[in-house]
Amino acid sequence: MEIATPDDTEPGQNAGPSPPGEEDQHGDEACGVFAQHCTYLADLRHHSLQALISFGPPDTGLLSKWRMKDRMKTVSVALVVCLNIGVDPPDIIKVSPCARMECWIDPSSLAPQKALDTIGKNLQSQYALWQPRARYKLALDPTADEVKKLCSQCRKNAKSDRVLFHYNGHGVPKPTVNGELWFFNKSYTQYIPLSVYELESWLGVPSIYVLDCSGAGVVVNAFIERPDWALGSSSVSAKDCILLAACRATEMLPQSSGMPADVFTACLTTPIKMALRWFCSRSLLEFDPELIDKIPGSQNDRKTLLGELNWIFTAITDTIAWNVLPPDLFQRLFRQDLLVATLFRNFLLAERIMRSVNCSPACYPCLPLTHQHSMWFAWDMAAETCLSQLPSLVKDPNAEFQPSPFFTDQLTAFEVWLEHGSASKRPPEQLPIVLQAIVLLSQSHRFRALVLLGRFLDMGAWAVNLALSVGIFPYVLKLLLTTATELRQILLFIWAKILAHDKSCQVDLVKDGGHKYFIRFLDSPDVYAEQQAMAAFVLSVIIDGLPRGQIECFQSGLIDICLRHIVPARGEPLLMQWLCLCVGKIWDGFAKAQLLALHTNASSTLAQLLSEPQPEVRAAAAYALGTIIKAKSVNEEDSALDDDDEEARLRMEQDVMKTLLKVVNDGSPLVRAELAIALARLTVRHDQNLRFAAAAYLKPPSNPGIMALAGLNSNRTPTSSVNISGQFFFSGNARGTASAPASPEGFNFVENELINGLMRPRRLQMEESGVYVRCVAAAYSLVRDPCPWVAKLGHEVLRRIGVEAYVMQTGKTLKSGAKQATSAFPRSSSWFDSNIGSLTMPFRGASSSASPPSNLLSGSPMNMRRVPSLEFPSESDSGLGSSQVPASDDFKELPESVLYRWSCGHFARPLLETSHDEEETALIAREARERTALEGASKCRHSTVNVVTYQMATWDMNSEYGTKAVLLHPFLPLACTADDNETIRIWSHEDGSLLNDFHNHESHSKGFSRLCLINELDESLLLAASSDGSVRVWRDYLVKGEQQLATAWQAIQGHRPGARGINAVVEWQQSTGYLYASGDISSIMIWDVDAETLVLRLPSQPDTSVSAMAASLIHNGLFLAGCGNGSFMMFDVRKQDKQVFSQKAHFQRVAGIDFVQSGIDTTEVVSASQAGDIKIYDVRKLDLPVVSVEAHKGHLTSLAAHRYAPVLASGSSKQSIKVFSATSGDQLSMIRYHQSIFGKSIGPVSCLSFHPYSVLLAAGASTDSIVSIYAEDGAAASNSSTS
Repeated sequence: MEIATPDDTEPGQNAGPSPPGEEDQHGDEACGVFAQHCTYLADLRHHSLQALISFGPPDTGLLSKWRMKDRMKTVSVALVVCLNIGVDPPDIIKVSPCARMECWIDPSSLAPQKALDTIGKNLQSQYALWQPRARYKLALDPTADEVKKLCSQCRKNAKSDRVLFHYNGHGVPKPTVNGELWFFNKSYTQYIPLSVYELESWLGVPSIYVLDCSGAGVVVNAFIERPDWALGSSSVSAKDCILLAACRATEMLPQSSGMPADVFTACLTTPIKMALRWFCSRSLLEFDPELIDKIPGSQNDRKTLLGELNWIFTAITDTIAWNVLPPDLFQRLFRQDLLVATLFRNFLLAERIMRSVNCSPACYPCLPLTHQHSMWFAWDMAAETCLSQLPSLVKDPNAEFQPSPFFTDQLTAFEVWLEHGSASKRPPEQLPIVLQAIVLLSQSHRFRALVLLGRFLDMGAWAVNLALSVGIFPYVLKLLLTTATELRQILLFIWAKILAHDKSCQVDLVKDGGHKYFIRFLDSPDVYAEQQAMAAFVLSVIIDGLPRGQIECFQSGLIDICLRHIVPARGEPLLMQWLCLCVGKIWDGFAKAQLLALHTNASSTLAQLLSEPQPEVRAAAAYALGTIIKAKSVNEEDSALDDDDEEARLRMEQDVMKTLLKVVNDGSPLVRAELAIALARLTVRHDQNLRFAAAAYLKPPSNPGIMALAGLNSNRTPTSSVNISGQFFFSGNARGTASAPASPEGFNFVENELINGLMRPRRLQMEESGVYVRCVAAAYSLVRDPCPWVAKLGHEVLRRIGVEAYVMQTGKTLKSGAKQATSAFPRSSSWFDSNIGSLTMPFRGASSSASPPSNLLSGSPMNMRRVPSLEFPSESDSGLGSSQVPASDDFKELPESVLYRWSCGHFARPLLETSHDEEETALIAREARERTALEGASKCRHSTVNVVTYQMATWDMNSEYGTKAVLLHPFLPLACTADDNETIRIWSHEDGSLLNDFHNHESHSKGFSRLCLINELDESLLLAASSDGSVRVWRDYLVKGEQQLATAWQAIQGHRPGARGINAVVEWQQSTGYLYASGDISSIMIWDVDAETLVLRLPSQPDTSVSAMAASLIHNGLFLAGCGNGSFMMFDVRKQDKQVFSQKAHFQRVAGIDFVQSGIDTTEVVSASQAGDIKIYDVRKLDLPVVSVEAHKGHLTSLAAHRYAPVLASGSSKQSIKVFSATSGDQLSMIRYHQSIFGKSIGPVSCLSFHPYSVLLAAGASTDSIVSIYAEDGAAASNSSTS
């Protein structure tokens, strides 16, 4: 016999290691240990099946708080100037020289009245620069009545918008302690006080007050100290009033001649000019302040020097505010109203300048101190750079100014933060500057800022929230109108990150036509597949739950684009997945799109993906196929179809279901769940046909054609000449509980169908009827799914058909021995008893006289089974136990797929950088385990095992079901056990404590087969195989109550006719990721566990079943299968002829088989039969055994071979364990009694297992619940000396 070498390897198969004899000692050991390098079931879908529904963006968006719910604008401005030029207020003593400038005008240089008019006009023009569309009203030296009239008029004009009231009180006394402002009488002989509360009643809300006078803080205090913010019957909200005051209540305005008299107003309305003049007065460099008025350009033109300075100033003040203010206050003051935002930015400058002269501006809402913020130094540098160029620019108007390095430096600082920042650290203070850089016309700044923004958004939801709250959204939305090709990829990435966390942005994209940008990107020929997948994701979010988005994308030809790219996308799983999800979202609930998909045969394109190796792709294809089936309509444009179109649609939907039924036995719960949801959708408009099919399924017609159409066994072959006129009918409403159907003679029945409000007959052909029977059979199969989530969906399908309660009642009746169950459906007991039940579970009851069907779902790659014992788990808490479906049942009751929302989680996670810390931690842990494994393997290989009788640990599981499987953890002092009730327990064999216990499943059908560890050298997973062929994989199984189901599937489908059960036998091979499964079936099924798909189905011996299996640790794809007739077979999946050897080794059933490494260059096979004989073969010559041992006189129940040490162990139901040398066959020891339970005999041995890296033997019994661990006698002496 030859083991496959690389030359024999089939295409697509991994070449195995060299044959035995070609490796040295260390290489052989390393191969055995490090063959397990691959890690399986580590994808997101495996972390928790139950948590799938929590992934993805919610319907309203995670982060929609950043949106301003009540955007405002200041549309009316009242400018009140009380100067009384030439007359100083009585309470103000002015120094000489003192500040004189008002709105940059010296009042003494003009006649008093002309100066007043000029100052008023300048003030208006200064405000108009920031809000040109507002309506301005001037009141120069007004009386109180004029102020009242002015305020009333402004509020009338503004309606519900904001009014600004600017008060310059430099020519009147300070406000009174009660918060009263001074105005004039008509003859200007008296000062008239006006309560601020009266002023507030005239202006109303919302409003903003700018108070430029000495002691202005008195007015702010008067507002704050109001007990209820109410006057009379009009309620005034504190949030609707904003106040900016030049100084505190006890302070006077600065009178320095180097500043204007209205320095506060100058800061608020002409910030650049004021900031530069103030900088000149403090700078060590000599600058001519008069040149400031000659700075070229416009502050709205970012390409000019003045415009750049204004942009830098905006960026700096925004940054300061964003870093010091709470998010809600920042949104309200700096994003809600354009003019308010400008005034508060400039207020920060006023605080910096006026505090330098011992004057403290005040405001409401109160702001923290910002005059010493570090960003002001960046402004000083920008100002210095500007002023240093100013003389040459003024001298030569054609000279070009050198842009400031401000944005470049700040983007560099932001980039440095990205290298080291995280959610746990302080947010980057440069984020608002990144926003301003994006708005800049400079392409270099814009592109770099977008790239850095993308990196920031990739850090998670918190980063997206910060970016949106700072105001990034409208600018990236506007950038979709650009034609710059260099921005396409980064814009796509930014939008993918935004939509992954906030779905609400879809409305804005559709409104602005942004979907067209991403459709063009998806259809571009020169983009990477990953970027196309990202574009498909963005488009799917735009469509998701938004009818207008569906219509716009449908009209843009998105369906055709997606379908055209599916076939070329083979090999790109992410792209295939999102193309399927995208088209599924387009036609979900959109009748026009569904019809287009049906008429263009889109299902055939999608069907090609149902065999892809990636479960996510298969599930996405099943999702897209399922949404073709019409179950609801969310688009108003979906008008009623004529009858012919409706009939054509129903027939095409049947074809879609034929395609979908192929995945009923898929290894991934994601895929099977999509089939269940599609079946639930089918019940909306095909419910009558499904109910007829369910009736026929429960009571088969006498005509054999029906069974043949459904894929059922029949001794007669149906022909097309069968003419059956029998009819099924139900009374009552279509969704209610139906009356008993007439006993059918066939399945060519007439259905009265309601189409467009008219009842019309429609005859179902036999082929159509067969589809519905297969759908019902699939629903029964899903009810018994190993994954609880899928099983619950299967129950929902049966509930919607209206037969679940009947089936549950029938199962209970059968269990209690009743001959006939009371039901709405008459049935034949004999056929029902032999054919109804779990379609994917083994036979548990008495043997049936009728042979079960060999292929229930025609076209399915795997056979379905029916069993006589039908026991559905109770679902009383889920409301699924009733067959009565309310007549008012609406579409919301349909189970919804979680695949889409879960898939969105891919783009919500970091895509650019992975967590190196976690990878390094996992790598260090793995290397430590590898060292332990290598040392243990070497020690075991070179050890001389003598006697293994020392009972180092024992514990009682307190279970009435005995022990069915035991497994020793390779790196922790733990043992995993399972009983026949499928209760899994994790024990510490150091102190005997129970770490965890849980049920493998809650189904009534029990029976355990095998425990295996997956990813032994990493964070291991526990594979639990039941005797019915179902397999479940658990993660976090070592922690009490933390175990989670990673995946579950039915590893064995079909069974041998007449067999009472599956008696599943499974074996895991880490090096290939294959699970080999067989039992009382005529084949061996090989599953790719990571792809969750069946890769091979090898025929076994036709006259017997597989009773034991073992996989080679060294040779990939090499495994053994022992049979019930005493023979064993060797398979090599890498070879063309998979079965490489078959040997009749025993006369009775093979009870155990394994590979043994008995030497450095020798691989042997050990086989034991139920008769008690053990035989060892050399793999190089399997014709004759090397060693034969009569271990027991019959009743051998289990065999265990050590992975590296030359030692075997066998157990007998006669309460004995024997240990043998794997090289000579000599008996080394025998165990018959417990050492710690007063010499009590051990129980009938049911399972044995060696520790892989030390000579420890675990044993369990079938009649008691005691589990023991035995070690070499030398270990006992060592423990005694240590103690």
